[in-house]
Amino acid sequence: MFQIKTFNAIAPEGMSRFEKENYAINESELPDGILLRSQKLHDYAFPKSVLAVARAGAGTNNIPVADCTKKGIVVFNTPGANANAVKELVLASLLLSVRPILSGAKWVQTLTGTDVEEKAEANKKQFAGHELEGKKLGVIGLGAIGAMIANDAYRLGMEVVGYDPYVSVDTAWSISRRVQRANDLAQVLTTCDFITVHVPLTEQTKGMIGKPELAKMKKTAKLFNFARGGIVDDDAVLKALKADELAGYTTDFADEKLLHNEKVLVLPHLGASTEEAEVNCAKMAARTLKRFLTEGTIKRSVNFPTVEMAFHSPYRITIINKNIPNMLGQISSTIAEMNINIDNMVNRGRDDYAYTLVDIACDDEQSAQAVASRLTKNPDIIRVRVIKNLGVSY
Repeated sequence: MFQIKTFNAIAPEGMSRFEKENYAINESELPDGILLRSQKLHDYAFPKSVLAVARAGAGTNNIPVADCTKKGIVVFNTPGANANAVKELVLASLLLSVRPILSGAKWVQTLTGTDVEEKAEANKKQFAGHELEGKKLGVIGLGAIGAMIANDAYRLGMEVVGYDPYVSVDTAWSISRRVQRANDLAQVLTTCDFITVHVPLTEQTKGMIGKPELAKMKKTAKLFNFARGGIVDDDAVLKALKADELAGYTTDFADEKLLHNEKVLVLPHLGASTEEAEVNCAKMAARTLKRFLTEGTIKRSVNFPTVEMAFHSPYRITIINKNIPNMLGQISSTIAEMNINIDNMVNRGRDDYAYTLVDIACDDEQSAQAVASRLTKNPDIIRVRVIKNLGVSY
């Protein structure tokens, strides 16, 4: 029986994946897995029982990832599950930035009398705008969201250029060949009419769009931030807007200093706020957490490598260890010394840590636990777990 603790309300479509005969939800303060959305865990005292944390969303800034890594806690997110929701909001914001739809709709509500139609027709010129077709859009960050925006903006008739030096192979295949690839950030900043940012918030990306970058942009350009607050230097943006060195700014991250500025559109973090996105994230997070708990598979982790292996043996041992030379040799030797054969084995490293799956030819749990106990005596091994093959479906 696995113990699952939830923070925040998780869509029932996701929680229903945890069958009652194998999982208990919020019945213990010593959970095996944690499932959450926006709850901040930086001050949370993680019990030693916690094996993994799964966030129903892409960002993990609310989770102390580095500390979790040191403790051997795998942190998962759900990249792409809310991508369509964010994409649609960005495209809507692009349209709002060139057509005064909101102010026009608000103005119509002020009209009175029997000649409302005539008044609207006579004064509509004050709400004339521009079209996106033929304009150039720069997409910084070509992950799941950025790639979708790039493809659909092209279909709207825009010229699209994308920049991402770390774009994955899978994402690269999904991007239309008609989307131009920029060699550097400057190429996007200096040539585009609209620029939208879609990178994770890290030490490297914090403030990546600041005064120097804004100075390279066209004075008629408009900037969009639907990624994370902090990636764009809002103070620098306000100065650029005041000096007419930037035409407009749209962000999904509210800040008092950005309010009541006619050149700024602030949204209340609506990016992934659709029923469909919440369901998709919950389902993906639950499935990912379930696979890890029942078979040790790591997929979509932000702090450990992707490791998958077909599970056919009666028992599997999962090992989190320091990523140093000869660890596989030490693990194999320890198991061999106990006269147990290894059926299958896979190991992957990521930065300072590595993750290993070992399927052993062992028919009883006592022997498997004995192997785990021996492995835990190795000072370079952080965490060892024994998993019995339950033949669970996902």
